[in-house]
Amino acid sequence: MSSPDPARDSDNAPPRKIIHIDMDAFYASVEQRDNPALRGKPLAVGGSAERGVVAAASYEARKFGVRSAMPSVTARRQCPELIFVKPRFEANKAVSRQIRDIFAEHTEIIEPLSLDEAYLDVTENFQKIALATEIATAIRAKILSETGLTASAGISYNKFLAKLASDHRKPNGQFVITPRMGPAFVENLPVDRFHGIGPATTARFNGLGIFTGLDIRNQTLEFMNASFGKSGAYYYWISRGVDERPVRANRIRKSIGAENTFSTDLTTFDALAVELQPLIDKVWRHCDSTGNRGRTVTLKFKFFDFEVITRSKSVSTPISNRAHLEHLVIDLLRHEMPLPKSVRLLGISLSALHDQGREEPQLDLPI
Repeated sequence: MSSPDPARDSDNAPPRKIIHIDMDAFYASVEQRDNPALRGKPLAVGGSAERGVVAAASYEARKFGVRSAMPSVTARRQCPELIFVKPRFEANKAVSRQIRDIFAEHTEIIEPLSLDEAYLDVTENFQKIALATEIATAIRAKILSETGLTASAGISYNKFLAKLASDHRKPNGQFVITPRMGPAFVENLPVDRFHGIGPATTARFNGLGIFTGLDIRNQTLEFMNASFGKSGAYYYWISRGVDERPVRANRIRKSIGAENTFSTDLTTFDALAVELQPLIDKVWRHCDSTGNRGRTVTLKFKFFDFEVITRSKSVSTPISNRAHLEHLVIDLLRHEMPLPKSVRLLGISLSALHDQGREEPQLDLPI
């Protein structure tokens, strides 16, 4: 494979203009907007109970080291003045729809990643604005005027760099990575800053003596494919500032999931089966509202010592009703009994989704 031009999809195409919009501390900012008493104070969205988890943190809380996915007891220890509020899903979705409508004034090529984040391809845009930076500025200004919330934007010639750029001037800023800047920008980037590279893959890179984008660039494509399988070529090219993935409007989501942490650890089949019911309800409500149907059910157990295991079952045709979903989930639970340890969290997810209706961004649905 020859090296593609980092700014072009083909030799005859103009450089793409991709914007990545990321709302600033979205869930916490919505709460502070709607309740003036919370403004300027360290705030966490999530459960405040001993077994709770922080879903989102305001910038005031982040100064104390509070982060999403942090246990609530740890967050409160780091910030004794931390205020907890429960998430308001309908309010957040309503704001997200407002933001999506603003995007749609400029382009129909919108790829939502979550309620508060999306890619936009503005290479061709409705207002025929030549500079993507102007479009990003206009979008951020209108989001602020219509919702009272701030957004950050990254602008570049591909998705990988646009997402990197949106983090570069957070909060309430924007940054451009041009085709000339792209390869050099990636050069000194630690591999754990590469979008899509998690802790396990970072450890594999580091174990091979690879720590930065330049280190990846010094490897051959054959070595990357041998070491990282089908992802090897992707890592090889993004280390050179090349990412030819298109912005996919109405992208097909891969899974829908829901999970819950219990106030006390559970051990019995009956108690666990009861706790699964609202999770099944949550996932099936999504299926009903979108028309999506899946073929693979996964049951997740997190034990008292934080060890996590998952068990999955796939069926030949999409699951057509809640009763079928419940049967599969309970069957997975029954097969694991008796469990070796007490359980602090259960989760279920439905994947291999078949699109039978309107698509929405992939979400986890805590309850």
